[in-house]
Amino acid sequence: MYKTKVDPFTLEIVKDSLTAVGEEMFYTLGRTSMSPIIYEVLDYATGLTDAKGDLLTQGNGVAGFIGMLSFMVKETLKKFQHNLNPGDIIIINDSYNGGGSHLSDVGLVMPIFYEGELVAFSANKAHWTEVGGKDPGSFTNDATEIYQEGLQFPCVKLFEKGNVNQALVDVIQANVRLPELSLGDMWAQIASLRIGEKRFHELCEKYGKETVLQTTKHLLTQGEIISKNVIQSLPNGEYYAEDYIDTDGLGNGPFKVQVKVTITDEEFICDFRGSHPQVPGPINCSYTTLVSDVRTVFLAITSDDQHINDGVFRPLKVITDPGSIFSCERPAPMSVYWESGSMGGDLVWKALSSVIPSKLSAGHFLSVCAVTLSGNHPDTNEPFLIVEPSLGGWGAGNDHDGQRGQFCIGDGETYNVPVEIAEARYGVMLEEYSLNTDGEGAGEFIGGAGVIRSYRALTDGQFATVTYGRHQYVPWGLNEGKDGSPNKFYVIKNNGEMDGPYGVYARYPLNKGDVLKLITGTGGGYGHPFAREISKVVEDVKNQYITLQQAKEVFGVIIDEETHQFTGLSSTRKEWEDNSATDNE
Repeated sequence: MYKTKVDPFTLEIVKDSLTAVGEEMFYTLGRTSMSPIIYEVLDYATGLTDAKGDLLTQGNGVAGFIGMLSFMVKETLKKFQHNLNPGDIIIINDSYNGGGSHLSDVGLVMPIFYEGELVAFSANKAHWTEVGGKDPGSFTNDATEIYQEGLQFPCVKLFEKGNVNQALVDVIQANVRLPELSLGDMWAQIASLRIGEKRFHELCEKYGKETVLQTTKHLLTQGEIISKNVIQSLPNGEYYAEDYIDTDGLGNGPFKVQVKVTITDEEFICDFRGSHPQVPGPINCSYTTLVSDVRTVFLAITSDDQHINDGVFRPLKVITDPGSIFSCERPAPMSVYWESGSMGGDLVWKALSSVIPSKLSAGHFLSVCAVTLSGNHPDTNEPFLIVEPSLGGWGAGNDHDGQRGQFCIGDGETYNVPVEIAEARYGVMLEEYSLNTDGEGAGEFIGGAGVIRSYRALTDGQFATVTYGRHQYVPWGLNEGKDGSPNKFYVIKNNGEMDGPYGVYARYPLNKGDVLKLITGTGGGYGHPFAREISKVVEDVKNQYITLQQAKEVFGVIIDEETHQFTGLSSTRKEWEDNSATDNE
């Protein structure tokens, strides 16, 4: 169709310009939003697709949204293929179609026209603090049907030919608890879309429409070639993994899930068939969520710094049963969809970790570990709402310790709400924010520590909804490394009584002086603990990652209690080292 020959220098310039557009869209949304979950946590994604809906570029943000933008655009094309106009903006959060996750993640799509031709789409997806539903914060862990989880936008026009659908805006305003936040975030998303449209127009004006469109085709083809080259370097074969999801939030579970990964020279196939059917509670996920989480792991294997586009994912095939926990059907609830979606990615990770140890580490704390905490502010008596993910520990690799205090794989480039922001805006005080140095995840390389984050309620009548998966089935160790520790939380009452530990709890009542103590797990270890260098064990004790007793019993290193100097090896470690030396001979 486009016959203009573009020199390689121009191709690279336009390609990098498209990436820059995605980044500018990302920062525009973050800087104009109203909610901390967006401007502090960065729970959103932005990007451009071509006219067919294939992703061209995506700004940093939530890794779990990788690919959802293109599904949103393709649903828009399917529904409005003959009725798209300049100035249209489509809103969609359908959990079952069009890039759906949970209803709180609201997507906007804008067609981009140039000289009368549809040339691209600008799209974004952001977590709104409120979309209605039965509980503050909208997503909850004891919903039994999608209708309890908030407003549903089934791919409808928010703007038509540049004119806002005020009736729809009024419906949103009347159905959410914090309309100034939700509508403020909606307008931030609109600003981001319009920046994408403006910059794409400027590229077409500067380099010509045909040059830009030919570059988009080249970008997708180049991504496919790079991915296939990496796949061809991997060992062909079939690889398996299974695991369990703790609970559905309603007391059911655990639920067995599994994957078979088949690698050929041309394809990377992830087959989840045989995993548990969809469940009554809201841990189910959509097929697009499963695809996005698998894509995250696929990128970790095939690319270190490559830009994201749909060409990269052409060799990837994801298969699962309809109506399963990985591809649920209406009206199954999906509020805490990440518990299954992230597990899907983790299964692929687990299946291949021993095959590609240079790319994939031992298991990590996995869950988003989400917290919603609502109540009234002590100074203003106005309602407040905390909606945030939690940091945790990552698994060790074959040449490094696990990362401490990082977000799970599904959260990607996100952050936690700073202590100062939390205390200023909400009716809580941060009692503690520290590393969870429980000493689990031992190995030649140790798992990264999770964190402890404690909120003290400053008013009566607060409620905490906490979803901490991997409460029963802990992060897995690798190559004789030890397993990590569970995610959990306690409530320490004002009278000193402690309740817990819990993994999942809906609307736990908190009164003034009560402390919500959140603890995320340590990642799995890599290699036998007796293989850890003595000097590292000594430093671990000095840094308080492990105790003197753990140094001796787990690592076989005896350290003086007063001087913290190495004094010798345990008999069991000596025996292990002797046996290892014999085996090597």
